[in-house]
Amino acid sequence: MTTAAVPDGQRGDEDDRGGLRAALGGLTTRGRSFLAAGVAAAVCAYVLGQADLLRVGLLLATLPLICVLVLHRTRYRVAASRRLTPQRVEAGSEARVQLRMENVSKLPTGLLMLQDHVPYMLGPRPRFVLDRVEAGGRREVSYRVRSDLRGRFPLGPLQLRLSDPFGMCELTRSFSAYDTLTVVPRTEALPPVKLVGESSGYGDGQQRSLALAGDDDIIPRAYRHGDDLRRVHWRSTARYGELMVRREEQPQRARCTVLLDTRRIAYQGAGPDSAFEWAVSGAASALLHMLERGYAVRLVTDTGSAVPGEGAEGFAASAQDSAESAGLMMDTLAIVDHSEGGGLSRASDVLRGGDEGLLVAFLGDLDEEQTALTARMRGRAGAAVAFVLDSGTWLTGGAVAGAVEDRVLQLREAGWTALAVPAGARLTDLWQQAAGVRAESAAADTYGGWS
Repeated sequence: MTTAAVPDGQRGDEDDRGGLRAALGGLTTRGRSFLAAGVAAAVCAYVLGQADLLRVGLLLATLPLICVLVLHRTRYRVAASRRLTPQRVEAGSEARVQLRMENVSKLPTGLLMLQDHVPYMLGPRPRFVLDRVEAGGRREVSYRVRSDLRGRFPLGPLQLRLSDPFGMCELTRSFSAYDTLTVVPRTEALPPVKLVGESSGYGDGQQRSLALAGDDDIIPRAYRHGDDLRRVHWRSTARYGELMVRREEQPQRARCTVLLDTRRIAYQGAGPDSAFEWAVSGAASALLHMLERGYAVRLVTDTGSAVPGEGAEGFAASAQDSAESAGLMMDTLAIVDHSEGGGLSRASDVLRGGDEGLLVAFLGDLDEEQTALTARMRGRAGAAVAFVLDSGTWLTGGAVAGAVEDRVLQLREAGWTALAVPAGARLTDLWQQAAGVRAESAAADTYGGWS
């Protein structure tokens, strides 16, 4: 994204007076020292009757004032643009910011100092010094930003500081435009695995076709050159007065819902290595992996919000929407924070809508009530996999608590493929382990496969 603005000299009497006051306020320490020394020398010369000292004092006091007036009357115009590449990065990765300054006036500039405002999480504030820029000339500088924390961070506005050759006065002019860097959660490349068992219409992430049970299910279309005449639908042809053919069977993508528990009471600790950040990164990894495997994916949180929220039941409308949906879901995860809710009932209501396909849940601490509610969600999905975090052990680094193991066992009895997540665990290993647990499960209702 490129932004531009052009600050220039002040216009109008009122603006001119205000600009002059601002210029006087821009006197540097050197300029103020010269002015103070000149005034002191002039007073001493008057008291002592020394004409030579008075001339020296006037020279010292006049020089910074002349610099203020010259800098204030500077009328050259400077255009600035910023290019951020890329605009969306993973936590821990760098983005490059390129600044371009162009002198669009007919006068050369003096010494220019650039300063771009960036949040402290992205690193130190970048500053650059540019020598004289000729009329119509341009200069380019660049810097890099990096954040270990996900979020959306504004870059800008860019400030331009003008200085006279003697360093007596500095003026700051700000551009109005800014860009936004989106830092998304870290993701892991998950291995392709498969759950045993098959369910009609699913399996290995393959597509299924719409059933054409009878004439009422047929949606005809106009005949096109090259269509097989055996596909002509004569009843529709007679109705519309033109040759109509049966529509090709439309593929329906296998579905996957990723459920992220964001309840504040379900997690302890904070920071990049906390249990909550692991859950967010895990959800991002699962979303991207399933999209790569051709699934229609949506993200659901405990608040009941669903992303992307378009198409049938909140899933992406078509395979072409996958890239846009992925960006939307990753942007959502970049800024997701703890919710103040106490339960998963809203998420359960969203999942009540119908066929969820594969359900992958990243859950925090569960009590008896929330465990029972989560167990009931299993009946609305073709298959369900849960990663249950014991956030308390993420603070101490100890083994998973027995209460968490009991919750995992309850979910498994309800048909979930549930795993407890110890501190520092890798999602890649748990992903493969989930396939092994599922293979050993004796549940009768199994999903066709997930990759």
